[in-house]
Amino acid sequence: MKNRGCTYPDRVSPADAGLTVAAFYSGRYPHSTEAEWRRRIGAGQVLLNGLPARPDEKLTRGDALLYHRLAWEEPEAPTDFAVLFEDEDVLALSKPSGLPVLPGGFFLENTLLYLVRQRYGRACSPLHRLGRGTSGAILFTRNRRAARSLARAMFERRILKVYLALAGGTTMPDSFTIEAPIGPVRHGLPSTVNAYHPGGRPSISHVRVLRRFAGKNASLLEVTIPTGRPHQIRIHLSYAGFPLVHDPLYKAGGMPCASGFDDEWTTTPGATGYFLHSWKIRFPHPARGEEMDVVSPPPAPLEPPGEL
Repeated sequence: MKNRGCTYPDRVSPADAGLTVAAFYSGRYPHSTEAEWRRRIGAGQVLLNGLPARPDEKLTRGDALLYHRLAWEEPEAPTDFAVLFEDEDVLALSKPSGLPVLPGGFFLENTLLYLVRQRYGRACSPLHRLGRGTSGAILFTRNRRAARSLARAMFERRILKVYLALAGGTTMPDSFTIEAPIGPVRHGLPSTVNAYHPGGRPSISHVRVLRRFAGKNASLLEVTIPTGRPHQIRIHLSYAGFPLVHDPLYKAGGMPCASGFDDEWTTTPGATGYFLHSWKIRFPHPARGEEMDVVSPPPAPLEPPGEL
């Protein structure tokens, strides 16, 4: 699918004053070389204070820059999502694996945010995120009051999030807690990813074994996370020695695989292939105050045994 392109605004800070337009963009957005930025600027894709910019034009503090990225072909992604609950304040949705929540990289319109705003309006915003390969329940707020209320509840750890995960190994205890800090570490593509980091942010995951598959050397786990760091469950289970089955990025130890020329696109945080599902969310309704429970039915490989 070819999208309609996108515009990216920037405001020149005191630290960037004196740079040329080309130097500003190649320094701020190093995914492209200065020569590539010069071509875009020369083609009229960058405006400086509302007028077409020149590559060697000097910037001053407070200048307004606007880059128009031309339309591009986005990767395929599933665009269907289920509605678990909706009212004037909150949307609880079930995201399919393979659909990003937010724009990034090659994705712009093949994202849950774009699809939700097309259906429900631009006031909708996700309260939290799910990885592209993660399926299941996610909350969107529909107005500022709901966003403030639920953000406060999230900060105060009054929102309960329970996941199902298919992890490698069968030797873990029946239940255990993982406390390992998470922060950015150097990588290839992108240049940094979140992983186990001794100086990172405190993170806690509570794990319970639901089923062991001895013949497949895998286990179905229920994971409850009081904290919500990026890719926390993937990182924590790999840190504990039980990485998600088919996770292309995180291996035992909580660190990312080294990206190479042949596999650089499969060792990014957005790569898919693992089984991780946001199963249950309990949250205080921002208007009514009562506790709300939403459940997203899991895919077949993650179905829990019987009634839990």
